[in-house]
Formats: sequence, C-alpha cells, structure tokens
Amino acid sequence: MCEHCTRREFLGTGLAGGLMLAGATQMSASARQSAPPQPHGKSRICVIFTGTAVPEDRNWGADVRQIEAAKARLIKAEKELGNVKLIMGHSSNEQQTAALLKEAGSGTPVLTINVQNFSLKRSAKPILDGAHPMVVFSLPASGHDWMYAHRWQRQGHRVTLIASSEYDELERAVRLLRVIPMMRHTRILLFPPARGTEQARSPEKIKERLGADVVVVDEKLFNEMISAVDNKAVKSEADRWTRNARRIIEPDEEDISKAARISLALQHLVEQQRAQGLAIGTCMRWLDKGFPCLGFTRLRDNGIPAACEGDMDSLLTMLLFQYAVDRPGFQGNATFDTSRNALWTAHCTAPLKMDGPDGKEAAYLLRGHSEVKGSGCVPEVQYRVGETITRTKMINLDTILASTGRIIEVPKKSVHGCRTQIVTEVHDAVRMAADWSSVLETEDPMTLLHRVVFYGDHMENVSHLARLMGMKVVKEG
Repeated sequence: MCEHCTRREFLGTGLAGGLMLAGATQMSASARQSAPPQPHGKSRICVIFTGTAVPEDRNWGADVRQIEAAKARLIKAEKELGNVKLIMGHSSNEQQTAALLKEAGSGTPVLTINVQNFSLKRSAKPILDGAHPMVVFSLPASGHDWMYAHRWQRQGHRVTLIASSEYDELERAVRLLRVIPMMRHTRILLFPPARGTEQARSPEKIKERLGADVVVVDEKLFNEMISAVDNKAVKSEADRWTRNARRIIEPDEEDISKAARISLALQHLVEQQRAQGLAIGTCMRWLDKGFPCLGFTRLRDNGIPAACEGDMDSLLTMLLFQYAVDRPGFQGNATFDTSRNALWTAHCTAPLKMDGPDGKEAAYLLRGHSEVKGSGCVPEVQYRVGETITRTKMINLDTILASTGRIIEVPKKSVHGCRTQIVTEVHDAVRMAADWSSVLETEDPMTLLHRVVFYGDHMENVSHLARLMGMKVVKEG
C-alpha cells in the first residue's frame, strides 16, 4: 500500500529536508557504534499493590517482608532498564484505583500485585473499564485473586497472569508492559514497496493498531546521503569487517567498501530521523551502490530492527521482541528436511549479537550475495549449535505465529540457499511443513516464507504479549 502514497502524505515530518541537508555535509561521526534512538520519553507503567500487607505470614495474603522485596525488585528494574517510569501506589477499592490511574494517565499499562484475599477483585474495575493492559502478579498464597486474571482475559480484557515466587518475574512483567507504550512512540523508516500481509503494509492500520508511525524515504535523496559519507569513515568500517571476518571468500575490496558506505549511511539516517526501525523493499536492486546487508547487521546489533525485502510483518515482530527482551532477530526463509525432523532458516543478513547488545559477536565469513552470482558483500554468520531458539512472526497485526527448536547444524561454508543458515530440530517437521502459513491468505512467497528467529525459548513471552495486545497465538508444528 505504501508505494501508492503521495510524497506530501509521508514527508510532512521533514524527512526530505533532513536528507537534502545531509547531502551537504560530510558524515564521519556515524563510524562510531552508538546507542539506538529510544522512543520519546520513558514508558509509564502504573504499579498497584491491592490490599494491606500483614506483619506476619498468618493468612491468605502477602506479608510486609514480601511486599518490601517486591518493591525493591521493581525499583531495581526501573533503574537498570532506564526507559520506564513506575507510578507505584496502594489500593483497597475502586476509588483508590481510579485515583492512581488518573495520575498515571489514560491507557497506561498496569502491573497489579495482590496483597490480600480478594483485594484485587474489589479494586480492578477501573483498570478493566479503562481498557488498561494489565499483568497480574501473584505470589503463592497471596490470595485467590489469581483465578480472575484469565477469566477477565476471556471476557475480552487485555490481561495476563504471572503466578510465581520469583521476584525477577516482576522485571519480566515490566518489560512486557513497556512494549505497548514503546510501540506507540516508534518511528519506522520505509524504502517502498512494503511487503507482507495487507494490514502490515498499511501505515494507517499500523498507527491505529500499534501506534507506530511509518515514514517513507525518498531513495533518490538517500543517494545524496550515501555520497556524503566520509571516506575515512568508510575505510575504518570496511577494515573492521575485514579484520574480524573468519574468511573472505567472494567479495573484493570494492564490494566491501560499497557495503561499508551503505552501512554508515543507514546508521546516520536512523540517528538523524530518531527512528527505531527500518525496512527496505528495494534491497535486491542495490548492487550498484552496495547491498544493505552489512548495514542491517550493524543496525540490529545496535538495537535497531531492520527488515529485508520490505517485510513489515517481520519488522514489527523484531520491534516487539527488541522492546520485550532486548535481543535482535534473524529474519529468514524456511525450508524443510523431514528425514531429519529439521527446518532450515536462511538469509543473506543476520545479527552478530543474538544474545543482545552486551553479548559476544558470532563468527562470520564475508560472502557475495547468493542470488546475484556472488556479487556484493554480505555476512555469513555462524550461530551456536545446541542453542534453543524461538521462530516467530506477527501477521495481520493480530496474530503471532510461534514455535521453538534447537540448532543442530551450522555450515562451515554455505552452498545452497542464502548465506547465513541454521538447521533446527523441531517438534514435528512433517506436520509443520503441511500446515506452514496455512492461516495466511496470500500467495506472496516472501510473506509465506519469512519467520524471525531469536535465541532462547520465548513461548511464555509470546503468550503474555498476545494477551496484553489483544492478539491470537498460532503454534506452528
């Protein structure tokens, strides 16, 4: 849909002017590794303790020691996450809850921690009536109110339950809740055309459903930005990729230099426009000026999701997980080997830091792009064998496809398919292949093929997010 929008519709934000200005300056600062642009301000989350703690553990309720421990863990999470603001208070009735919600603001997500038996049930109506997404955190024997969380969810409210004695789960709750306000303040840059499901291709639907803004980039103006990148910065970036590569197979010095220049220009574009995500629908036509694949890797490692082939579903999936778990995703094509109960994922760009920004970089080769006779320069990333992964994609802005697997093979040098490859053992490859993308009403191959892989088992997070955002979960395989 985006490819049909007018310039005036999408460039009213000053993007075109910013790009033209950039063409007149030399961009050397972009050679640095920098923190990703954060959505505007801190995400406000209302934390409500319902009921009054008793001094001793003597009834169906939490005691003072437990509540103080919960508060201390929340204060720690607020400090360490850095991008959340917790508005904390106590409530024993609807009036007190309403006052706290007024202080927090309309639509603010809510974390409730029940303290005494049925206190949450007596206090929750303003949260439910106000359509606030809510996580109910329930310590064992802190009352029977945990029973109502999923009843409310089945009635159409955006509620999920974390019933646990582990105080670290409070940070998980905060991480999940911050996704919603962070999405509302997200800015996505798109080089059209957009691809994916019909809903995800619509900037209006994305804004209505998730709150994010989609801004179209004029590729001709971006070409001026490419030319403006400082040559010394390009050499430094190319040297870094060359120095750290395990092997360089097809690319020559010019291929690497072009890719390095694009990498820096994309980083500068994102920083200049304060964007949190990027999708390029024309990347297969970028050979002459340099493929963006190294740039995608650089952005994802810096906390900026970047999607190949204009795939907006995959980009939005990467944004959800970046905000929830601070990890980048590997977007790729799928192919099966049912004789090994295995599913491959392969693409010509992938993040190096799948463990997150503080993790180690994976080893990589520098390769030519597999679909243009080995021309250009792309990374072939070699991920960890034995790692548990989650393979997922949000589709139609209302459904999350998800499954888990375990990496059983990574080639030392890929041959067939795209360059970065993982072979994962899955639960039931025959069934998975038969049902693949059966919920999608499209014949577009990229929309059918693509999934995004993350290190770790995040199926619980997927279920929690789906409940908080009013979505469905389809487990694949």
